[in-house]
Amino acid sequence: MIPRLHLLLCSMLVSGCGAGTAAPPSPASAGAPAPMTLNDYLALTGPAPTATFAYGSAPSQYAQLFRPSGPGPFPVVVLVHGGCWTVQFGGITQMHNVAGALAARGIAVWNVEYRRVDEPGGGYPGTYQDMNAALDKLAAEAPAHQLDTTRILAMGHSAGGQLVQWLAGRSKIAPTSPLFHPNPLPVPAIISLGGLADLRHEKELIKSSCGRDMVQLAGSPSAQRPDIYADTNAADLMPNGSQTVLITGELDTVSPPRVAYAYAARAQAAGDQARVVILPGASHYDEIAATSPSWKLILPVIEQALRLSR
Repeated sequence: MIPRLHLLLCSMLVSGCGAGTAAPPSPASAGAPAPMTLNDYLALTGPAPTATFAYGSAPSQYAQLFRPSGPGPFPVVVLVHGGCWTVQFGGITQMHNVAGALAARGIAVWNVEYRRVDEPGGGYPGTYQDMNAALDKLAAEAPAHQLDTTRILAMGHSAGGQLVQWLAGRSKIAPTSPLFHPNPLPVPAIISLGGLADLRHEKELIKSSCGRDMVQLAGSPSAQRPDIYADTNAADLMPNGSQTVLITGELDTVSPPRVAYAYAARAQAAGDQARVVILPGASHYDEIAATSPSWKLILPVIEQALRLSR
């Protein structure tokens, strides 16, 4: 058994702590809050956004801006919700909790909604095209709202973790792909909260955790596109120069710590920078709640990635 001290050091030092070092879940400390449940996550609330911007004609093609008070310019967090790529498990509204906390710290938030696999046009390629369009809209709106896109971080939870990790490598997508973007807004800093980004290697876990078929997330092979992971799998779009922090709850059963360590190892082997943070006593839902004790470990990672000094 891996000593619990090692697990805590992985969290507090934000270190790589190589693959295979995650300890089994241990009992919560006396008096510590219980790990958050799905119902706790669905009940998350926060302030209303400053403004909402459509980036397409479909009902789910929009993003919300949470702009701090003051003149700016403001660093930006692109926030992408999870929910197993389906409309069933909440989404953009629950992100108001974290978005409000970040705006209160002087960080602007671009909170992205997108078409999910059970919405018209969602899945492959539409969900990824929505991410491209949402980032284009951010770039277009940034000057008018004093948003500094040279200090930008993309942070996603669960399915959103997969999408932001994909964003980091989209410049490597071939021009023949429907997901190709000729001039994407660079997003070199990524935080994945319980993300399920490695579609090729984690397809069985994604199926068991979320019930998703790879056809929904990556399309079907064809003569023009024999490898469905070539343009959808973040782990295949490396090296891309990104710096990724994979943050996972110790008790996460949707995306267990093993997943974070495995992805970090692949990223490092490809030449990219990747680190792992394990949140002691946390579930899959504590990862995305500013009201959770885990937030005190997550916020410093965000501010470090945005080059903020406090």
